[in-house]
Amino acid sequence: MKRVANCLVGFCRRSRFHLHGKHLKPSAVLMSVVRHSSGGTRRVDVSGIYPPIATPFNKDESVAYDKLTENMQKWNKIPFGGYVVQGSNGEYVYQTPEERIKVVEYVAKTATSDKVIMAGSGCESTRDTIEMTNQMADVGAHAALVVTPSYYKNGMHNRALIIHFTKVADASKIPILLYSVPGNTGIDLDPEVIITLSSHPNIIGLKDSGGDIAKLANLVYKTQGKDFQIMAGSAGFLLPAYLVGCVGGVCGAANMLGQELCDLEQLYKEGKMKEPTILQQRIVAPNACVTKRFGVPGLKVAMEWFGYYGGPVRSPLQPITTEQEEIMRTVFKSSGFLT
Repeated sequence: MKRVANCLVGFCRRSRFHLHGKHLKPSAVLMSVVRHSSGGTRRVDVSGIYPPIATPFNKDESVAYDKLTENMQKWNKIPFGGYVVQGSNGEYVYQTPEERIKVVEYVAKTATSDKVIMAGSGCESTRDTIEMTNQMADVGAHAALVVTPSYYKNGMHNRALIIHFTKVADASKIPILLYSVPGNTGIDLDPEVIITLSSHPNIIGLKDSGGDIAKLANLVYKTQGKDFQIMAGSAGFLLPAYLVGCVGGVCGAANMLGQELCDLEQLYKEGKMKEPTILQQRIVAPNACVTKRFGVPGLKVAMEWFGYYGGPVRSPLQPITTEQEEIMRTVFKSSGFLT
């Protein structure tokens, strides 16, 4: 009971929590979490745009919490669905477990009450992932984004991944989302695995960064009726993802183009197609710069252009060169995002 109480600190702040698809008031959420604490059937609505926030570092590569505060104050004014903390753009692989947890706690405390905190809790081992997930839950995370283990790729066959995610979901205090990011892990989560895991009561969705729209469409179709939420993992295919039934996007470009991506979402919801299509077309090239082409070092430079603190990356990542920055600037200008 004490463990359940600990995870309720941030949990009951939200109005976007559901059980069996029904909206619940905070008091009802409290009773429902207690009632289902051993193998819960809780749900978090993760629809909307989420920036996978970049972790700001000082020159000595320590976490710059003062700069994180400044960024959060600006992001909080944008109608995001929430924040992904310690995702790939957060350089989580270069942080200690203590740092990962502390940054989640800090974001949970500085976010406005309408934002869902999704924490990247994936580790290489199942038991470490469970521990990390629950510690992040204790400091305010409302859902966990669990990346595929990838170091021993040959051993990460479908059966191993199903067992891994099932054990994590069984033991997690908060709902989890599967995270497939083949560009970083070399593992593209198989549809068979996703469809099988979508029936688990504590696995509420998927973030897929592969960009295969046919795969996303098939997954939306095959998981109908399971209250399983699928999110695009990049701004480069956000509108197509909405068109095939995805509920939102975790988009690196939202770190600096957050309002534009929220506008795209809103225009689509209003049934307009011309405006969001043009916006989607404009976003593709700048998004590629801060994802596939120049990655986190490019992202942090672009953030500076739009009034956010990007700051240094953590070694062994290196800053982009002056020539690369000029290439990026040209792309952002030609797409109409910089003058």
